[in-house]
Amino acid sequence: MTSTGAGVDAGGGAGVVAGIDSSTQSCKVVVRDAATGELLRSGRASHPDGSEVDPAHWWRALEQAVADAGGLDDVDALAVGAQQHGAVLLDEAGEVVRPALLWNDGRSAAAAEALTAELGGPGAWAEQVGSVLVASLTITKLRWIAEHEPDAVGRTAAVCLPHDWLTHRLAGGGTARLVTDRGDASGTGYFAPADGTYRTDLLERAFGAVPSLPDVLGPAQEAGTSASALSRGARLGPGTGDNMAAALGVGAQVGDVVVSIGTSGVVSVVSEVPTHDPSGLVAGFADATGRYLPLVCTLNAARVLDAAARMLGVDHAELSRLALSAPPGSGGLVLVPYLEGERTPVRPDATGALHGLTLATSTPAHLARATVEGLLCGLADGLDALEAQGCAIGRVVLVGGGARSEAVRVLAPAVLGRPVVVPAPGEYVADGAARQAAWVLAGGDAPPEWTLGPSETFEADPTPGVRERYAQVRDLTATQL
Repeated sequence: MTSTGAGVDAGGGAGVVAGIDSSTQSCKVVVRDAATGELLRSGRASHPDGSEVDPAHWWRALEQAVADAGGLDDVDALAVGAQQHGAVLLDEAGEVVRPALLWNDGRSAAAAEALTAELGGPGAWAEQVGSVLVASLTITKLRWIAEHEPDAVGRTAAVCLPHDWLTHRLAGGGTARLVTDRGDASGTGYFAPADGTYRTDLLERAFGAVPSLPDVLGPAQEAGTSASALSRGARLGPGTGDNMAAALGVGAQVGDVVVSIGTSGVVSVVSEVPTHDPSGLVAGFADATGRYLPLVCTLNAARVLDAAARMLGVDHAELSRLALSAPPGSGGLVLVPYLEGERTPVRPDATGALHGLTLATSTPAHLARATVEGLLCGLADGLDALEAQGCAIGRVVLVGGGARSEAVRVLAPAVLGRPVVVPAPGEYVADGAARQAAWVLAGGDAPPEWTLGPSETFEADPTPGVRERYAQVRDLTATQL
């Protein structure tokens, strides 16, 4: 257990709240003072690997993380942020029908293509649900199940998302009310964020049936009271998806761009207006405050840095030192970082490529800098896509494991062409869920203002030539064998 405080008297102040982050890899729990956001304690536990997981594993990890955090007996409200898109099927008794198919299960790629064609192409889906279908979206998982496991369709009474299921379990499970929020619902492919309604016609097209769906709650609407032994009596927030919770956790305002460099790279912006991008580059999601969160996701992010460090036989600190010792643009050396294929742009079979290799650029320093600049150029393309959709762009907030790299922090403002704010390291998804729980306690039109630690602003002269060079070669990649 990590503890930084002695706790708060819930009866004499704003109370104590908890936020849960149930990600693909692990479960994290933070306990914070509801008024100030002060971290009181935290805990974590691991999830099993895989793209198809029995949700019972999430619950066991939550139990372990809560125990690691010293329990939730003093918590007045809590909320869950979790990985988006996973398909959780429940029967009439509220029991899981089959293991959940997660966002990273690629078996539904053909289903995404078929559904796209059936509705008239990518533009039709973008117009109706804000996003062009890709294999990660829930509706494609449901089509795959309908095609390959028709018996499961017959046993399914309700469909929900990972955060919905955990909130449901906290509320007692079984026949307890299923709830969700606009943010997570907007990643299903059968919810229209622009008007806040389910598209059950699209759900039926994919699944061949219309099971019950979670009630969509407002941003600070209470979801009930916990009936779980983990937190009996605590008020429940509606919860949200991980990207929405992270934006809430860093206090993103309208126009703030959150660039997250983790397993995947995410560029999102809090917006007053919805987007409908027929190219599929921008997913038109909603956020956790009643606004929108247009988002671009790349497959290749922090692991690109891992790969470069491994190739050079150095640790991340030395990788940064090498990168910062090379000239801007790496002497013309460019890394196209499609090491695992790519989602944005849609090139699932692509490989990475190194262009501009000469005797002069054949040094560890040049390769290190090309790696960091190539990673940032892919994210900068995402920022351009958001601007092309008419999103107002203000400050850039850089988070995620990749933000720990000194080279990334220093070079980001040069490649992105804007000052970059790097907040103190934290569990942003869990923090966002905790802030939502505090909002449920306090009420009002906006979440409480929290200052979760110091931030640092990085500025640099823009280096447009780096992006111009990247643009010349980013399409020149080989396919996977």
